[in-house]
Amino acid sequence: MPGIEKLPIEETLEDSPQTRSLLGVFEEDTAAISNYCTQLYQAMHRIYDAQNELSAATHLTSRLLKEYDKQRFPLGGDDEVMSSTLQQFAKVIDELSSCHAVLSTQLADAMMFPISQFKERDLKEILTLKEVFQIASDDHDTAINRYSRLSKRRDNDKLRAEAVEDVYTSRKKQHQTMMHYFCSLNTLQYKKKTALLEPLLGYMQAQISFFKLGSENLTQQWEEFLGTIGTSVQNVRREMEEEIGQMQQTIQDMERSCDPLYAPCDPDPAHSPVCRNLTQKQGYLYIRNKTGLVSSSWERQYFFTQGGNLMQQGRGEVAGGLVTDLDNCSVMAVDSDDRRFCFQVTSFDGKKVVTLQAESRKDCEEWISTINNISKRIYLSENAEEAAKHKELAARVNQSALEAVTPSPSFQQRHESMRPSSKGRVGRAGSISSVGSEPSPALSVLSLDALVAPETPIQFDIISPVSEENSAQSKAAAQSGRRSNPFGESGDSTSEDSEDSILHQLFIVRFLGSMEVKNTESGDVISETMRQILAARAIHNIFRMTESHLLVTCDCLKLIDPQTQVTRLRFPLSTVIQCSSHQDNKRLFGFVLQQTGGRGESRAVCYIFESNDDGEKICDSVGLAKQIAFHSEMDRKASEKRKEQDKAKEKQQEELSKQRQIEKDLEEQSRLIAASSRPANPPAPDGQFLVLSNSQSEESDAGGEEGKKKGESEA
Repeated sequence: MPGIEKLPIEETLEDSPQTRSLLGVFEEDTAAISNYCTQLYQAMHRIYDAQNELSAATHLTSRLLKEYDKQRFPLGGDDEVMSSTLQQFAKVIDELSSCHAVLSTQLADAMMFPISQFKERDLKEILTLKEVFQIASDDHDTAINRYSRLSKRRDNDKLRAEAVEDVYTSRKKQHQTMMHYFCSLNTLQYKKKTALLEPLLGYMQAQISFFKLGSENLTQQWEEFLGTIGTSVQNVRREMEEEIGQMQQTIQDMERSCDPLYAPCDPDPAHSPVCRNLTQKQGYLYIRNKTGLVSSSWERQYFFTQGGNLMQQGRGEVAGGLVTDLDNCSVMAVDSDDRRFCFQVTSFDGKKVVTLQAESRKDCEEWISTINNISKRIYLSENAEEAAKHKELAARVNQSALEAVTPSPSFQQRHESMRPSSKGRVGRAGSISSVGSEPSPALSVLSLDALVAPETPIQFDIISPVSEENSAQSKAAAQSGRRSNPFGESGDSTSEDSEDSILHQLFIVRFLGSMEVKNTESGDVISETMRQILAARAIHNIFRMTESHLLVTCDCLKLIDPQTQVTRLRFPLSTVIQCSSHQDNKRLFGFVLQQTGGRGESRAVCYIFESNDDGEKICDSVGLAKQIAFHSEMDRKASEKRKEQDKAKEKQQEELSKQRQIEKDLEEQSRLIAASSRPANPPAPDGQFLVLSNSQSEESDAGGEEGKKKGESEA
């Protein structure tokens, strides 16, 4: 008999797509065997049930045996010995189809029993194990998904312990079920031979014993052949029992040795240190796929390195697909808001960024080390000294990549209300080395020297003007008796600006550089500045960037330190001349400021940033702030004008009231003067004199004196 194909039980714990593909072949073979065995069982059952139709059933059995070599068994299609043996059986059965009469007892014991046991016990056992394995596999996927979705913001020890225990239980159950399932499928490869040969052997022996056909031709022709077949069946059975014993021993050994591997994270990191000299690695990772403008999903795939490429392969797929080229790529650990153990791979040209999640910290560090080793082409080094140098360099690169994790800022958690929308942090993209695009057609007309001077120095880090203003602030604080702020925060003015502004939008940005520009009217000055800064970073190998929070208000633009919440830079909105994003890479944006030097000289400076969001959104936010500031200024001027008009009207009303009061007083004074100038006793019209009483005369005298005094005072 030729060699028997077997499923590797040692690879059940890894559960790679190659193992699943091979398992699919065995399952397909099992289905074919089950289908063929069912047909053979029905044919033999017809022999047992229909004694009157025994000849037709025997002929059908002979025909099915002749068609064995035409069956497409994925694992047994090239078994010539089996095919030739069945062909000889088919020929003899066809000759004896007219000689059988009653074989019910012999056929029940010698023919129907073995094939019934194979069909009802062995095949059904495999189907049951298949269902149990599928359930265990689904439970494991559910448990690992639940474990991977553990939030790092709300770290609950109880939930994490339950998730780890669930992963341990489901993975152990899947591993044990998969090993027993593989063992049954491997055993089936032996049983299918015995299950087909034993019924036929019993059938022939029953025929010979029943009819007692002591024919010399028949006996001499078939005794030796049947003996050979019987010996072959015994050898196959003995080999099957030995293989079953070895597989059971392998299962026991793997159950003892693989118990610590069921947990997703190693409880004792010192027991299994991180290997940083790997040049090949494979395993399951979660890959981040963008599903919308701001939404994304995570998908679990099997990843492996092949040469200088990172490949991925899903379950059920025959071959893997290319994810990205690892030669000269960059990889670093990133800190995601919703996932742990994440790292980011950026291609050498910066056009493709892949965010992946490992199962544990050790696995994450080994993936980073492996990709760094492949990126430095250590796997291509044949010289021992050169390989040692590459490994030393890779060790330094791996350490820097592991230390480059972007921390989760506390400022982001404290100012969630200031954000327009919450978006997940993405890792630092290494695309700055090739983000520049071709110059626009306007640059062909306008010389680049007219935009940016060729020898203009570039500033790659944020230098806060706090150090320059500390002395003036300390003097002012000493005079006013207040304590100076060592971090350069403006204190009251900053808070007042942020409180009075009706627009608050916060963005996470990374400062790439700034340089002085000449022409501020051209729209290509920002693109040319981006090109020169990115080219300078690539030439000088400057990849570290300062991360800040850009706060856009109606008064100014602020760069705030996410850790200390100190305002690094403050740009008044009135000094922002223009703001635009990159034509190809929308995450790059910049703005031009009109600044005044120490001697009163005016100069224009262009600042370039990289954002986690779309740069056009930030530019639109700056434009909206300028519009709001413009309308606020117009409203302020209109309100001041109305106040001046109201004051002028009030002043005019006061002057009119004073003038009326003066006129009234003058009239009263003239009346009193006229009354005082009349004679004391005017003659009566009938020649009699009017005599006043003493009281009346006194009152008139007093009134005259008061009128005189009042007139003099008013005059």
